[in-house]
Amino acid sequence: MGVSILSLAWRSLLNRKVSAMLTVIAIALSVALFLGVEKARNAAKEGFDNTISGTELIVGAPSGQINLLLYSVFRLGNATAEISWPTYQQIAARDDVEWAVPISLGDSHRGYRVLGTTQAYFDRYQYGQRRSLAFAQGVQFDDLFDAVIGSDIAKQLGYEIGTPLILTHGIGAGGLNDHDDRPFRVVGVLRPTGTPVDQTIHVSLEAITAIHVGWETGTRNRMADSITEEMIRSFDLTPRTVTAVFVGLKSRGTILRTRRDLNTNMSEPLLAIIPGQALAELWQVMSTAERGLLAVSAFVIAVGLVSILTSILTSLNERRREMSILRATGARPGHILILLIAEAAVLGFLGAVLGAILIQVIFAIAAPILSAQYGVALTGTGPAWVDLYTIAAVTFAATCLGLWPAITALRRSLSDGLTVKV
Repeated sequence: MGVSILSLAWRSLLNRKVSAMLTVIAIALSVALFLGVEKARNAAKEGFDNTISGTELIVGAPSGQINLLLYSVFRLGNATAEISWPTYQQIAARDDVEWAVPISLGDSHRGYRVLGTTQAYFDRYQYGQRRSLAFAQGVQFDDLFDAVIGSDIAKQLGYEIGTPLILTHGIGAGGLNDHDDRPFRVVGVLRPTGTPVDQTIHVSLEAITAIHVGWETGTRNRMADSITEEMIRSFDLTPRTVTAVFVGLKSRGTILRTRRDLNTNMSEPLLAIIPGQALAELWQVMSTAERGLLAVSAFVIAVGLVSILTSILTSLNERRREMSILRATGARPGHILILLIAEAAVLGFLGAVLGAILIQVIFAIAAPILSAQYGVALTGTGPAWVDLYTIAAVTFAATCLGLWPAITALRRSLSDGLTVKV
């Protein structure tokens, strides 16, 4: 009998396909919003958390640990100050430091950030579960004007080994701020990492100094054009400052003591942060907004479920003839009750399933765009248990809501008896 009731409920919904379709769409959109917020939140956390690993400390100028994390790791924003080269050398020479990799930010190429660093960066920088950087093509930089590019740059701009590129002073659009007198060439392309590394151009620290010879005032001066490449190669290109330093320790047990020593450095103000703690603070700052979004999306689902109730209730008067016919053909009052509940359950189930499918389509389209824009891959957005739980919860809620119109229809069918209402 259960199968026949479901079949009857389905045929009844087909007779009211326009209103049923609108109700299913309303449920689908609300479920898609809820799952979208939940999946995007978790995927963003996972993507950010996997951006850097194996680095115990990040050291920079005092600017707030979230700000330091954002511009040094995620290339978001700019440093308000830098640290001197002698201070970097002091950090690298500490007995508890195993390795220290300096980075310098500030220039760009067609909107992509340029990172000056040392060759040790390619050996020490890790992401995900301690995964090291690997080359898809070429090798790391060796000559002064060599550049190693991320996979997204190679894909989006069509660059390959040997492609010349010109850096831009600052994060501008190019033009008058181009370092066109000091062109670079691509010597390496990194494999995709799903991190901002994919959207970064890597050059040596000496190259950063070289292209700014004659730019001491922030713009190219008249003497810059008279300085040849041979002259620049003969200069001492040791940088005066760096933006930040990635630090690996010999023992993780010393991390708190080392951080305290660096933060209380008397020769130069420093800020040493633990990447994991900085990320936790970032999520804490965003937690209020996350809860607000989840509350809004849950409320939207509630509104969608109410549409099921409204749809069935408004059709009851029109369906009194249908109920009388069912009674005349042998349907019991309990069958009428189950029929209306089944209709609500089917609407809720179809809407929830359609919403889960819809959000998968949206993420399939949006994930590459977001990755290209922000350099953080949205991982973990595929089908998961949360989809099944949401579908089950929405179906159960719709079934419960179906009790109201079902009981109302049951009372009317009992009062109407077998008389067909015209």
